[in-house]
Amino acid sequence: MEEREEMLNEQPEEQAELTEEQKLTALAEDFKRKWYAVSAEYDNYRKRNAQAVARAYSDGVSDAILKILPVADTFGYALDSSTDEKTRSGIDKIIKNFNNILASLGVEEIELQVGDAFDENKASAVLNYPCEEGEEPNTIKQILKKGYRSGERVIRFAQVAVTI
Repeated sequence: MEEREEMLNEQPEEQAELTEEQKLTALAEDFKRKWYAVSAEYDNYRKRNAQAVARAYSDGVSDAILKILPVADTFGYALDSSTDEKTRSGIDKIIKNFNNILASLGVEEIELQVGDAFDENKASAVLNYPCEEGEEPNTIKQILKKGYRSGERVIRFAQVAVTI
């Protein structure tokens, strides 16, 4: 009988130990789940932060380019109004160099021609002209300022005169 009493007395101790072991295992699993959640949250934060930095850099480049585009416009006007061939050649070299710098930054001119259909995604209509004979309405009559884009993002819309 004494053996039986000892077994009965040992069983609750084993159950208590087992319960304590289960508690510790559950606690370890809980810490593990929390660690995975924090790790995933940090990874998402890191990715969002990298995207924000890239976007901020792109916005900064676009802002700087937007501020120097009037210089390119002025050289274009100077090229159009110059009569001396040497002056035209010098201004043309400056414009080509400027365009190479823009290209190295991923900026390109928006291609528009007189007679093209007006597209509000590429240009802004600042003047309207009545249609003359043979002209279609809503076409570009004159390009006043060139437009530029970086990838699909428009940095500056072209300013055009449109027929109505």
